[in-house]
Amino acid sequence: MGILTTKMKRNKFALRGDESSLRTALAVLLLTIVLPVSLAAQTDSVQKANELKEVNIRAIRLSRRQTSSTPLQILSGQELQKLNSLSVADAVRFFSGVQLKDYGGVGGLKTINVRSMGTNHTAVFYDGVQISNAQNGQVDLGKLSLDNIEEIELYNGQKSTIFQSAKGFAAASSLYLKSRQPDFKNGESDRYRVALKGGSFGLINPSLLWQHRISKNVYSSLSAEWKYANGRYKFRSTNGVYDTTAVRTDGDLHALRLEAGFYGMLADSSKWTVKLYGYNDNQGIPGAIVGNVWGFSQRMWNRNLFAQSSYEKNIGRYSLMAAVKYSNDYMRYLNPDIVTTEGLQQNKFYQQEFYTSVANKFKMNRYWDLVFSADYQRNYLDANLDYFAYPTRNTLLTAIAAAFHFDKLDIQANLLNTIVADQVKRGPAAGRKNELTPTVMVSWQPFEEKEFRIRSFYKSIFRMPTFNDLYYTYYGFTILKPEYTKQYDLGFTYIRAYQQQVLRQFSVQSDVYFNRVKDKIVAVPNSTPARWSMKNLGLVEIKGLDINLQSEWQINDQLGLTAGLTYTYQQALDKEKTSYTYGDQIPYIPKHSGTFLGGLSYQKFSLNYSYIYTGQRYNQSANNIFNYVEPWYTHDLALHYNTLLNKKKIRFTAEVNNLMNQAYEVVTNFPMPGRNYRFSLTYDF
Repeated sequence: MGILTTKMKRNKFALRGDESSLRTALAVLLLTIVLPVSLAAQTDSVQKANELKEVNIRAIRLSRRQTSSTPLQILSGQELQKLNSLSVADAVRFFSGVQLKDYGGVGGLKTINVRSMGTNHTAVFYDGVQISNAQNGQVDLGKLSLDNIEEIELYNGQKSTIFQSAKGFAAASSLYLKSRQPDFKNGESDRYRVALKGGSFGLINPSLLWQHRISKNVYSSLSAEWKYANGRYKFRSTNGVYDTTAVRTDGDLHALRLEAGFYGMLADSSKWTVKLYGYNDNQGIPGAIVGNVWGFSQRMWNRNLFAQSSYEKNIGRYSLMAAVKYSNDYMRYLNPDIVTTEGLQQNKFYQQEFYTSVANKFKMNRYWDLVFSADYQRNYLDANLDYFAYPTRNTLLTAIAAAFHFDKLDIQANLLNTIVADQVKRGPAAGRKNELTPTVMVSWQPFEEKEFRIRSFYKSIFRMPTFNDLYYTYYGFTILKPEYTKQYDLGFTYIRAYQQQVLRQFSVQSDVYFNRVKDKIVAVPNSTPARWSMKNLGLVEIKGLDINLQSEWQINDQLGLTAGLTYTYQQALDKEKTSYTYGDQIPYIPKHSGTFLGGLSYQKFSLNYSYIYTGQRYNQSANNIFNYVEPWYTHDLALHYNTLLNKKKIRFTAEVNNLMNQAYEVVTNFPMPGRNYRFSLTYDF
């Protein structure tokens, strides 16, 4: 009883802290809104008094964020360089409406969950082609380095252009990664970038980028990276009786990435690209810290290979876009703690995928575009498990889409047909699925000024059960329905640029949304703890609000400021009437979360500060004190120095992450690192 009373007191204190932090965040939000708007109003009055209202603001091309019919967040160029980020997973934390599941350290699994719909509902595209995993449906963003990434885009719903592959229509949200493209100046034929990162956890991370002009219209790019980290970091553990400090010892990582790209233009102005990608790692697997167990001996080896090519051509009013991809993945899992009749437990999985896509665009007239896209994908999974099904999945996606463009109104609609057929060598197969799912998107400019637009979309989509859901040996086969999702969104964007003023640019975008997820796929135990079953269970309804503010200031010729703020409110509730947790918030979804980014640049120096806040959550379906997870926040700082060496750019960066040494867990029993450091040196020549 005494322990329970202590937990309740701690819970109330944490709640008060959560409310205090929330009030602080709202105050900063209000200040960030009011100050730029008031300055903008003063600027407008000065412009009117001097009869300068007609200047070039209206001539500035509207950004993709402003004209997008679906919510779009972008990190690119210098913005990515300024973030304290080693991987794509580190960068996407700063997007609103995103929860990043992080199991800790350099080698811990990191997956993205957008607007509480689940990791498997977010598609990840690399240079326009999806990175898929038929085995478990998840992409580990921690394995995707930022070293060769030029831009990251996150779309809620789907990309706001109808000219895309059928895969682009087939997910509830999409994360697009764009690699660095060759860029030559002043008759250059070769460009190089050499970088070296190091820091806490024994991190050593050299990388090389070489861009080469093969001929007038053919270019190549080669990117190589090696990453080593021992993964050791201190953390504080509480077992209910006492606190202790221990060291995480099972998060080491050895990884090598090689990437080659070829880009060309033919005589008829058509474009083609070819990309070859290879990744290999050997890593420990961070386990759950429970009781007095601090270290785990399980290991995992991954090898990911793919080759993809794309082609684009315009012929009058007709446009063609085609792509093809082959991938071959291998994963080996070793658990020395379990001994079988054949020795130590080792599970091996082999995946192969073949994918091809064709998209056709017809410009019917100045107002109407029509697109027909068709994709075919074949996935095969092999494993050394007993009684394995050896499944093969054939997927055919066809989509017809139309876009209507008027002076102040854009309307887009598409209808996606998905046909999935599974075949297995052992046991029953899931059968054939055939689904039609529609999407409608609207973007409206209500006033003469182009700075303000209203947008809205409705999207119906689903996700198929993965191979693990259906055929994993220890789960047993169960007939599963797809997860069905309906999304509703209403929002606006306002982007304003100012000339010859202290405030150079101010933007705000905000959306309210409602999502409904039906037939959610969950794992439930059977009569024995070692054997689980996958079932469709439950209905989840999600109501949310996203706010994203950005501003840019130029105090004088040498001093510049940037400030950005995101805030998310989410109410993600279990709405299955037969559930004992009816009306409770689903696991790991905070009601309140947000980020703040601030930057100061002076001559050759720049200082960047970031703050991430995640409110209270629960780690199980039942919202009680036993499942309560405290809020957490981190402060990060980065100092950059840019100069020239023999007329070539050189950049030095020093980072301090988790500046206040906050002890926190993103996933319960997986402690995150405390204060840690990172240094990098980059040379462009």
